[in-house]
Amino acid sequence: MSTSEPKGMPVPRSVPALGRGLASVVTDNWIVAVFVLMVLVFAATAPGFVSAENWVATAQYTTEYLLLALGETFVILTAGIDLSVGATLGLAGILGGTAVSLLTNGGQGGDVAVGMLGGLFVSLLTGTAVGVFNGLCITLLDITPFIVTLGSLGIVSGVTFLITNGADVTTLPFVTGSLGNHAYFGVLPLPVVVTLAVTVLSSLLLTHTRFGLRTYAIGSNSEAARRTGISVKRHLVAVYALCGLFAGLAGYLVMLRFVAASPIAGQNDELDAIAAVVIGGASLFGGRGKILGTTVGAFIIATLVSGLILLNVTAYWQTVLTGGIIILAVFVDQRRRARVP
Repeated sequence: MSTSEPKGMPVPRSVPALGRGLASVVTDNWIVAVFVLMVLVFAATAPGFVSAENWVATAQYTTEYLLLALGETFVILTAGIDLSVGATLGLAGILGGTAVSLLTNGGQGGDVAVGMLGGLFVSLLTGTAVGVFNGLCITLLDITPFIVTLGSLGIVSGVTFLITNGADVTTLPFVTGSLGNHAYFGVLPLPVVVTLAVTVLSSLLLTHTRFGLRTYAIGSNSEAARRTGISVKRHLVAVYALCGLFAGLAGYLVMLRFVAASPIAGQNDELDAIAAVVIGGASLFGGRGKILGTTVGAFIIATLVSGLILLNVTAYWQTVLTGGIIILAVFVDQRRRARVP
């Protein structure tokens, strides 16, 4: 009996397949290796880097950018972008802080619980409203997301300064600082706990719901998504509303942390948020990205800043290195896209 393969039977390619699999693992997880290496380097060189105090400070710093980056992830997955999230954070913090101040009589009385919840509601509503505005302009006016959100950045920033005349809102109740800075179990401030919960929920929303599936579908091919019955315009409005909602929450948590609402809060935060998403492996062309990657990307930026501060490195180098990491991430993304048949 012949031991040769029957004609037409495919030749096993286990070795090449294994090679492709290993290459995929390296490509998909290289940024995690960068983060681990960064932690090890700073742990060995930066005094006080491995400490509960530094963890709390870094985690608090991360929450601001991670919340913005989570919303930005959904937007970028649809092949869009939102440049207004930083300005939205500032406006949401100002309006939320003003609501808290009014409901608690300048922090001197009233029902504090009602004041704090009322401020949270106002911040979330503000962020969502800006997101809906962006989504409607993009879908109804058929203007590219870059232009719409760039315009929104200017509008929202201007409105924030018109409301405050450049002044901070500082008449907040004493409990504001406790909520924003008390570390439970010594390592978990409330903003960190909230951000972790939102991160988990975002991951579940993206991977286990129709909303997430439609988000990926629109980013991969919006016309094909439309032909399958997906209401692309309605979904895009919802995605930008969600992004605004997260920016509103970030604005409220920043207000809690600093026990004040500042009109300059959130300035340029959109750059770090977009950087976190890109560093985390999402494609600016849409259709690919994960919440885990975005989370790692946000921690890379925060860890880089924290480590350089402890090493007494000037803040300008932080910007230079972050920009370099972004370029590297985009380069890896393009190489990966070039290998896809």
